[in-house]
Amino acid sequence: IDITEADPFTGDRSGHKDEIIGTKEKTDEYAYQWATVQLVGNAVPLVLDARPVRKGESRKEIVKDLLDSAEDLIHVDNVLMDREFDSQHVLEMISRRGLSYVVPKRMQTSEKAQAKRLLQSDQDRYETDRKLHLGKNEWHETTLIYRRKEDSEHDDHRQYSVFMSNRGGGFLSEYGYRWEIESGYRSIKRFMAATTSTDFGLRFFYFAFACLLYSIWRAVDLLVQVELTGEYERAPIVTADNTLTLLKKETGIG
Repeated sequence: IDITEADPFTGDRSGHKDEIIGTKEKTDEYAYQWATVQLVGNAVPLVLDARPVRKGESRKEIVKDLLDSAEDLIHVDNVLMDREFDSQHVLEMISRRGLSYVVPKRMQTSEKAQAKRLLQSDQDRYETDRKLHLGKNEWHETTLIYRRKEDSEHDDHRQYSVFMSNRGGGFLSEYGYRWEIESGYRSIKRFMAATTSTDFGLRFFYFAFACLLYSIWRAVDLLVQVELTGEYERAPIVTADNTLTLLKKETGIG
């Protein structure tokens, strides 16, 4: 599960301030934001669902909505998310659904102090249990996994990343699959039609339709690979350019 944003919006936001919201990096720019749930890892990289992100919506609401859609389609095992979803209420909701999760944690004072101790002892990895307060004397139990980055450009506590998981560190290696989401977003945006319209419905339709085209491309590539070689490899044989060219030839769209 992740959130992407459109190109920064430079026009008049009057009447659209609940839809054209701030960027994820907390800059002075504004942009439309879209949330998706995608298959990664040992599966064909498909977008299962997409939804807009509006001002005032909680991350818990977004994750619940996308998981509801995903679980209607497939069997979900493990949920991988970015650090913007590290809320204890999001994690508790996922656990109550019987799912595992891996999410990076934003480093606060205690995590920075622990990372400094690990650096002093030259320790590459460390796990510890943590209870996260939910309110009204309720807690969410998770495991914090500190992992030292290889070839880090930093010489202080920033050498370490902190992850949270309700299944310990066993699923941590799977988190590396998330790069497929960022790669997928770049491809999805290549399928998007250009527009200067501020119409929220039109903007989201263009993004959702691009997600559909992206997923069709990856599904077709799977079928071609299996037909030609009997196996499926991560690198596509059918390229996005091939698909865009064929789409324009057959439909005039593009």
